[in-house]
Amino acid sequence: MKHVAPNSLDSLFRPQSVAILGASDDGNRISGRPVRYLLEGGFKGPIYPVNPNRETVQGLKAYPSLAAVPEVPDIVLIAVPAGLTELAVSECIEKGVRGAVIFSAGYAESGEEGLAIQERISTIARAGGLRLLGPNCLGIFNPQIGFYGTFTQSLDKEMPKPGPLGIISQSGAYGSHIAYLARRRGIGINYWITTGNEADVDIAECLEWMAAQPDIKVIMAYVEGVRDGARFRAALELAQRNRKPIIMMKVGRSEVGAKAASSHTASLAGSDAIYDALFRQYGVHRATTTEEQIDVAYACARGIFPQGNKLGVVTLSGGAGVLISDAAERHGLDVAPMPLAAQKKLKELLPFASVENPVDTTAQALNDMNLLAKNLEVILDEGGYDALIGFFSTVPNTRTLSGPLKKAIADGCSRFPDRLIALSMVGDDDVVRSYEESGFLVFEDSDRAILALSALTRFIQAFDRAAVAPFVAVAEPLTGEALSEHAAKALLGKAGIPFLGERLVTDAEEAAAAAEAIGYPVVMKIVSPDIEHKTEIGGVLIGLADRAAAAEGFATLMERAARRRPDAMIEGVLVAPMAKKGVETIIGVSSDPVFGPAVMFGLGGVHVEVLKDVTFRLAPFGREEALRMIDEIRGRSLLSGVRGALPSDVEALADVLVRISHFAAAHSEDVETIDLNPVLVLPKGEGVVALDALVVPRRGT
Repeated sequence: MKHVAPNSLDSLFRPQSVAILGASDDGNRISGRPVRYLLEGGFKGPIYPVNPNRETVQGLKAYPSLAAVPEVPDIVLIAVPAGLTELAVSECIEKGVRGAVIFSAGYAESGEEGLAIQERISTIARAGGLRLLGPNCLGIFNPQIGFYGTFTQSLDKEMPKPGPLGIISQSGAYGSHIAYLARRRGIGINYWITTGNEADVDIAECLEWMAAQPDIKVIMAYVEGVRDGARFRAALELAQRNRKPIIMMKVGRSEVGAKAASSHTASLAGSDAIYDALFRQYGVHRATTTEEQIDVAYACARGIFPQGNKLGVVTLSGGAGVLISDAAERHGLDVAPMPLAAQKKLKELLPFASVENPVDTTAQALNDMNLLAKNLEVILDEGGYDALIGFFSTVPNTRTLSGPLKKAIADGCSRFPDRLIALSMVGDDDVVRSYEESGFLVFEDSDRAILALSALTRFIQAFDRAAVAPFVAVAEPLTGEALSEHAAKALLGKAGIPFLGERLVTDAEEAAAAAEAIGYPVVMKIVSPDIEHKTEIGGVLIGLADRAAAAEGFATLMERAARRRPDAMIEGVLVAPMAKKGVETIIGVSSDPVFGPAVMFGLGGVHVEVLKDVTFRLAPFGREEALRMIDEIRGRSLLSGVRGALPSDVEALADVLVRISHFAAAHSEDVETIDLNPVLVLPKGEGVVALDALVVPRRGT
């Protein structure tokens, strides 16, 4: 029998034959449920229960061993105790099996001894070309072919219907939970997988596989941690390029890890901030609740994404219109007013209505449903809205008005199949389903509807900007020795980072001459690879206004360094011009242990020290991403010019962010952190200048 290559997950997701080791005749037991589900699900291929103690299992012929099975099954479900798993994996390899699922627990999650067993199993599997799912997982299913390689009890009542959704979860219980909720919400599932301890198959590979499948429109994922950062990032990029939305539940918002206190950037770059940056970069929606995750997936499954953020609102209640407008503002949707000509048409239809947007038809529309249909048609035709939400409360559930209302809404929207229409309404399940079958999204809570619509607008923006990461040239590795400010600036200057015209001097006479050449006033700073925070020893002097002050300043700095840091190697003193006025910002790089270098940007001073008003991106990235970083800062308006100040050179700032991201990517193996603080953004057209630089090489490089 032909098998897929060992690095493919096709044999796990689309098997044509299944064997179950330890299969039980009791369909309610963990080892019996997969057999029962395969039978109830209508799996068309051969099912081979392996149980040496029985002639049959749930009406199927049983086999005493895997070796006795008459063919090589595509996948083996291993439902034996942990102590027998090692032997079972070896039997799979001897048989020539290419994919196996291990249900049992008692491995890495249970301590050192379990970890050792798991590592032995993983080594055996890799050597034999066997792909392993688990251990300690709930398995995998594909309703399209009736394949249920799982023992989850969530299938006891009803099997899921095929549909546009793919689900990946590191937690079996949570994966079952969201699959059940998705089914209740009417979202069909084509693929579902839980990865457990990830001895082999991990979350990144599953994401990569699903992102490439043409029969998946939307992916839901639950993640506790990522092992292969590069592959995870590549999978997100593939999904973005293939226009497949990902709704991610990433748990474990950790506190800042213990990192080098020498770097300001590192102190702000907790692992959760890096995940947030990654998700923003690739357009992943990070859900904060299960309800939100289901809502957004439900909206995505329709396959219609608003091209912009303009929202039309029609309601039977003025109060509901206010609530929706407030929610729209919170979630970044624009409840723009109707054009005046369209308002005039609506006013002629319903004289007592409020027609600006939200359009409040009042109960008047219920007297003549044709008026409601015409209102909707005008709003969609002339309003210029990318999506529309209608608030109809409990009217759809009434005995006398339900049918006419549904017809009026359908008639009013019939000419606009490309427009996403959400309805906030309350109705029995059959009523809700009837509206959904007519192409509408239905939410009881209008705020949940607005959040979902907002998520869809961000998805389309992410899809439209999808691009391959920019090329990064190979760089000469650093030696691993500490760098002074002067050396750090020389290194970064070659990468295109702009600095002031500074001079390194080694005696008072040189200092005076340098100050004369640069022009007064000047700044003077001690230079040492061993003194990272110069201000702590009084190692910075500013505003030196003449030759004598410069010479005296040199002596002062050298004396302070000798007294406060007698152990430090002193290279000399930097003499620099006083910088022009500008907006202070901070740019930095920290090295995440999973995802590599991440670039930080924020406004300086109180904005970074107290408000933590910073954002991150993984390196490298292009100019558009840099501009998005700048726009995310809460204090962004300071760069636009406030209280008479000129607008700042944001374009030049974006260029610096791109350059530092390329430098960081090129030095991902040998640089731990970088700080450019402060970075002055000068008025538009005058550029950017970094006043200080710190580069901390990675130890051992």
